[in-house]
Amino acid sequence: MTDLFQGPVKRSMMIAGHATSISLEPVFWDALRAAAEAERLPVNALVARIDADRIQAPHPPNLGSAIRLWLFDQAKEATGENAPEGPPNETG
Repeated sequence: MTDLFQGPVKRSMMIAGHATSISLEPVFWDALRAAAEAERLPVNALVARIDADRIQAPHPPNLGSAIRLWLFDQAKEATGENAPEGPPNETG
């Protein structure tokens, strides 16, 4: 399980015609590559799509955070989980 706890790795890529650097932990780089392969896209094309969605948000996170959140959302969809809308209701 030691491989899970590795620090971020910085990679450079072209997004929408601009060079940018993105720092992600190796597990997220692996998941991003797998997601890009599943969608038959180059990694930078998938990142560009995530970036385009990110800048539409009312309070956009940085690109690295947006990628992690997108990957988390994809994993939830794959398992059929829904995010809670708010705090759980307590009955009793």
